[in-house]
Amino acid sequence: MDLGIHVPVFDIDGGTTAIAGELARVGTAAEESGATWLSFMDHFFQIEPTGLPAEAKMLEGYTSLGFLAAHTSTVSLGLLVTGVTYRHPGLLAKTVTTLDVLSGGRAVLGIGAAWFEREHLGLGVPYPPLAERFERLEEALQICDQMWDPDTNGAFEGKHYQLEETLCSPQPINRPKVLIGGGGERKTLRLVARYGDACNLFATTPDEVGRKLDVLRRHCDDHGRDYDIIRKTLTVHGPEPTPDTRDEFIRSMAEYAALGVNTAIVMPSDGSPAKWIDSIAPAVKQLAELGS
Repeated sequence: MDLGIHVPVFDIDGGTTAIAGELARVGTAAEESGATWLSFMDHFFQIEPTGLPAEAKMLEGYTSLGFLAAHTSTVSLGLLVTGVTYRHPGLLAKTVTTLDVLSGGRAVLGIGAAWFEREHLGLGVPYPPLAERFERLEEALQICDQMWDPDTNGAFEGKHYQLEETLCSPQPINRPKVLIGGGGERKTLRLVARYGDACNLFATTPDEVGRKLDVLRRHCDDHGRDYDIIRKTLTVHGPEPTPDTRDEFIRSMAEYAALGVNTAIVMPSDGSPAKWIDSIAPAVKQLAELGS
């Protein structure tokens, strides 16, 4: 099992002027720890699950990843996860392509149906009903697939999106893997089975995650996909692998590793995320010993 790092908090010790330097240190710390994944959220207001108010500091995700691309060299870079409503899919494909080219081929498209209504209404972004957001998500996945096919530059005609040309030049260095976030069994996991290279679930309980992976396997069977080629990632809220809780964390992850989970993604939640990452670096080797 690999370790991933997800940074949801930008209230950095030292204030706004300290954010850039701390994020550069985050990139260094993540790679020195042996982590394989580094991500931010795709939000413009802070979200309640962090325990912070909406008014807390928040940076735009893809700009932040572009900054990290210049301060890293090996770790995969993505958002956990892009809200489909925030960017037209053709422009999103171009944005992720740019990240891939400038990072030397390390971009991942993490994407989901979006959910934060206050943020949409606050910034004037249309917030369609859930069913429509899922329709838009599927079309966005189809558009990105077409944009990243150099032999298919023609039109796309969907219910919600119409593109006269799906031209994308340059093409990505490495065609970005698609990680679809969420554990919805009827829609989200079906989209993973049809379009995804990876899924992202919450570390609720091993029983629940195991059941969702069984659902994913059935969807893969329905769509003729090889379940084993889909990477399984897990966002972990606790126990966090601090020096005091690291052994407990490893024991809890062993049950998920036995289910076939490939990556555990943990979140520094204080104002010194680089230092936090340094403190959990020994967990990377311990996780690797669990297998993948």
